[in-house]
Amino acid sequence: MDMTGERRIPAPRQKVWDALNDPEVLKACIPGCESLEKTSDTDLKATAAVKIGPISARFNGKVQLTDLNPPDSYRISGEGQGGVAGFAKGGANVRLSDDGAATLLQYDVKAQVGGKIAQLGARLIDATSKQMADMFFDRFTAAVAVPAPDAPATAAAPVPANVLPPAGADPLAPVEAPQPAVDRARARDAAANAAAAVPQTPLSQSVATPTAPGEAPELQPPLHLPNAAPAAISIFSLIPKEPFGFPRIAFVGAALYLVIFVMIFKSYVFG
Repeated sequence: MDMTGERRIPAPRQKVWDALNDPEVLKACIPGCESLEKTSDTDLKATAAVKIGPISARFNGKVQLTDLNPPDSYRISGEGQGGVAGFAKGGANVRLSDDGAATLLQYDVKAQVGGKIAQLGARLIDATSKQMADMFFDRFTAAVAVPAPDAPATAAAPVPANVLPPAGADPLAPVEAPQPAVDRARARDAAANAAAAVPQTPLSQSVATPTAPGEAPELQPPLHLPNAAPAAISIFSLIPKEPFGFPRIAFVGAALYLVIFVMIFKSYVFG
């Protein structure tokens, strides 16, 4: 199985190189990796749970770093045993180069599998390997990427917590802070004085109309409001609610009963 590719990682080359040699970073990024321990500067041992199609297996193996050329390139190789599921071995050449402020990572993988896994077919094995490689690089990029600087936030002017917008106003519009109690009292007194200074004219008093200088003011007749029409009087309002101590509905019922009685027995009563 052969696989080649490249990834652009938004981080300096030295930081990417350090992460590729950090067992904790690699363990967090390798799919299914349960343990990755460094036994020397160039040797590691690993345990990983892998599922390819219907076969699931736990591989125990060794990993070795060779051809070290920091921070430009190295070769990583290893082999692992998965019991009855089979075995896997191979290696990858990794190269790093600057791409502006980022790093371009290129890889060339050659691997071989055997046992039951090999019986699944090359197409399924290749698809699973590519999926695991994409997962690794996605996690690795997220782990080492340099976060973008945040834009400075513009501080808004503080608004007192007890100030609410008036009814029907835009809730996003700026709200003015309340005036002090002394200012409110002065404004109230000024409004009262202005109202007292305005002359009040009764409706029944004559009103003088201003004229030219030197002439006597012309008096207008007093204003009179039209009299309100008297309320309509109903005939039912003249009848007491309970004549002789009985409600009016009782008399109506008695009258109806008498009419019905006469209609039924009129032939016997009037011959």
